[in-house]
Amino acid sequence: MGENRVDGVMGTPVVLLGAGAMGAALGRAWLAAGHPLTVWNRTAARAAALAGAGAEVASTAAGAVAAGRLVVVCLLDDESVEQALAGVELTGKDVVNLVTGTPGQARARAAWAARRGARYLDGGIMAVPPMIGVPAAGGYVFYSGSAELFEEHREVLSVPAGARYVGADAGYAALHDVALLSAMYGMFGGIAHAFALVRGEAVTPGELAPLLVDWLTAMAGSAGRTAGQLESGDYTTGVVSNLAMQVAGKETLLRTAEEQRVSVELLSPYFRLMEHRLALGSGAEDLTGVVDLLRR
Repeated sequence: MGENRVDGVMGTPVVLLGAGAMGAALGRAWLAAGHPLTVWNRTAARAAALAGAGAEVASTAAGAVAAGRLVVVCLLDDESVEQALAGVELTGKDVVNLVTGTPGQARARAAWAARRGARYLDGGIMAVPPMIGVPAAGGYVFYSGSAELFEEHREVLSVPAGARYVGADAGYAALHDVALLSAMYGMFGGIAHAFALVRGEAVTPGELAPLLVDWLTAMAGSAGRTAGQLESGDYTTGVVSNLAMQVAGKETLLRTAEEQRVSVELLSPYFRLMEHRLALGSGAEDLTGVVDLLRR
């Protein structure tokens, strides 16, 4: 496959396995930046749009991989990676796996790549397809695994979204990805409960939404304090509302939910952990001790 020039700059060829919503967005970004692209997708029709933008479409995964050294995988899941690359020659290839998976799967896939003579980088995409190729959108990708691979291809990998290397342990990109997503879903749970409380009242969702955004943005700053307490082991210094006070105060939240005929199933698990920590005699602490209860 030849190399393209955009504004006099030589583009590094990219092989892309997967042309779903995210894969297609990645492919468009590389093509727009002048990187020759070879794409393969199990359902060939999905690669048509990229072909129209200048990509070469391979009929098989093996054929695509043979077209270049840098191989980016953006398939459905880890099993899809296994199936797509079964029997494909990977010696000398640089495999960048952007499939959402677990840290354990990433580490196993890194060992799998090493056995097959390839360098390996795992990625966790912190963006949705419309954010890809739009620097102002703030999307980025966590990468972990081969530091040499990352440094060599940093510029190419930074084209669709920002690139953040988080360590040689191949599982760390997935670990960071899942940690952030887990926090997000916890926030979504709180937002859902808040909207449920005002449902049916004169308070409209549109009126509550900006208040929620401002409040949650302010409260998000507590993550830094929690991190500092976890690192120091001191959960009591600088505490404003201690655990005992917050456990006592939760009764108002529960009673309000009962009055509004709203389920407390999103709040109760966290409140139970707070009560457990208090029972251990930690009333003067911040809420940080709940983290220790979650560790098994």
